[in-house]
Amino acid sequence: MQIGHVDIRFLKIPFNAVFRHASAEHHTTSSIWLEARDTSGLLGLGECCPRPYVTGETLQGAAAFIDSQLAAVKRDIQDLDSLLAWVSAHAPDIDRNPAAWCALELALLDLLAREQRQSVEALLGLPEIRGPFCYTAVLGDADLRIFTAQLERYRQSGFSDFKVKLSGRLGHDRDKLARLRSDGREGLTLRLDANNLWDDWRLAADYLQELPGPFTGMEEPLAVNDYSGMECLYRETGIPVILDESLLCAGQVAGLAESVDWRINLRVSKMGGLLRSLDVLQAARSRGVGIIIGAQVGETSLLTRAAMTLVMAAGDLLEAQEGGFGTHLLSRDVCEPVLMFGAGGRIAAAADRLAGQPGFGLLRDPDTDELLSKEP
Repeated sequence: MQIGHVDIRFLKIPFNAVFRHASAEHHTTSSIWLEARDTSGLLGLGECCPRPYVTGETLQGAAAFIDSQLAAVKRDIQDLDSLLAWVSAHAPDIDRNPAAWCALELALLDLLAREQRQSVEALLGLPEIRGPFCYTAVLGDADLRIFTAQLERYRQSGFSDFKVKLSGRLGHDRDKLARLRSDGREGLTLRLDANNLWDDWRLAADYLQELPGPFTGMEEPLAVNDYSGMECLYRETGIPVILDESLLCAGQVAGLAESVDWRINLRVSKMGGLLRSLDVLQAARSRGVGIIIGAQVGETSLLTRAAMTLVMAAGDLLEAQEGGFGTHLLSRDVCEPVLMFGAGGRIAAAADRLAGQPGFGLLRDPDTDELLSKEP
């Protein structure tokens, strides 16, 4: 592979509805979109979602990092082996800029696989994607009227796995969870996402014990990296702890206390791309830690497609999958075809049509130029 030009753009797509949680409120995408071409004109696509409250990255900072690496990347990366070597050699830089690197790595993997006329899975020696991919219904911190309307749409679509964002307002959260359980449906599973609400595990424990359970997990209840507090919270409540912002690389897995029932929320953009995500999967498998394949709010179908690679690699470690919103959330998707869940939270036929296609199998819709900007 001989990389020619890499185009860096900011992707701004309005949402169909506001999405809120304890750390942020989202009205539009806040993403970077890359298009990398080799010297023959073949195209590879990349995407990332920098978040200051997740990895400390901003849109401007991520774009600047990508731009600063392009000359060396063009010089040093020609194939998969040189890409793997680059990721290893530049680990400290990627640790500080994981989302930024994710966009560049996805574009390079897409381009490499397209040049070799094989899928990204074949390039990486992984199983080809195979549906159905079954997604979680994610409910943000909306007022009760909006929450109930969103819940009803999920119910009518046949979802059975739910994740609810907590607000820190006990009465409000109790009301939301009561509405969710009100139909008495059997087989429903529910986990909570606190987005680092509490700074004391005792306060978190008291709060959680006032909520109508049971819960299959609680995500990021305390300050980022408060592992000792999360260990105490698990001992007090018995609810599995899901790490998101508190786990950004494979090296952190070995240090997790064995006395806690941990889960890892594995988001491609947060982890710094597919290769580092696969490293986390390997580390999690060595410890028997369960995996949730997560998503950033506002992902396009490109990151949804990349996450499918991880689902296939996770195998029996997979406990849930998030994302797949497509134009359920976005007013427009820039990808063709659009990947988004349907009845029962499943993506099947659309994903199966992409299996074995060169690269990730997606194209950028040529009529979406107005959504791509040179300015954040």
